[in-house]
Amino acid sequence: MAENKHKNYEILNLIGYGLAKFSNAFTHEFGVETKTALYEYFVQLGVAETTGTVKNRQDLFDPFFENGRKGWWQKGDTYIHRKIFIDHLFGNLNAADFAAIVKLYLLGDAPLNTPDQEAISPITKSKFKQLQATGEEAEIFFMENFRAIPQFKDAAIEDARKFGDGYDFQIQLENEYILAEVKGVRAKRGAFRLTENEYSKAKEYKQAYGVVVVSNLEDMPKMTTIFDPLSKLIFTEAVIQTQQLSFHSQSLEW
Repeated sequence: MAENKHKNYEILNLIGYGLAKFSNAFTHEFGVETKTALYEYFVQLGVAETTGTVKNRQDLFDPFFENGRKGWWQKGDTYIHRKIFIDHLFGNLNAADFAAIVKLYLLGDAPLNTPDQEAISPITKSKFKQLQATGEEAEIFFMENFRAIPQFKDAAIEDARKFGDGYDFQIQLENEYILAEVKGVRAKRGAFRLTENEYSKAKEYKQAYGVVVVSNLEDMPKMTTIFDPLSKLIFTEAVIQTQQLSFHSQSLEW
């Protein structure tokens, strides 16, 4: 793990985003009147060791919203990827619904104001599950920044993830295309795996197939692109057996 990652990294980002975007409207959803009281509330829950930790996370997001506060403006867009990822999942929510997401994260720990899970829409719950999905976060970062890769600076992108055909994106260059498979690594060091389908596509397309590793997601992401990965990296085959249940209806006349 990255040394600078707080143990409650995801929930602190949500709290900082909520405070920066909604200000007191977010605070009031937790039954307190001031931000200071909300900082103290999260310290009591063990989300942070000090109120300064919570305030600092708000400062990180403040520059990205027109809220009259500068926050950590000196850092520029260094941490914009965190806002973009949360925007992607929850950017259309109002203060009350976004606070419900934070409460859902805390469910079982917070003594007050935890939401009735029945009041949260199924799709919001599904999006909530993506918060800790490294692959999803890496893909969003890649889509926002793929032109920073020198080979892709003048390229167009087409999302192929829904096809499940061994690559995430098709990158269209002037006279050719590249298939890009995006892998996320939370820290600065780590391994990634290729599925059998991805391995097959890499073998078929060789130099026209690139694995883009988005590493250091916990701090400042870095993209590393490996074209023709099978010729440049060592992969060890591993057999993973899974069992999947399915349920069949009786035969009916339609």
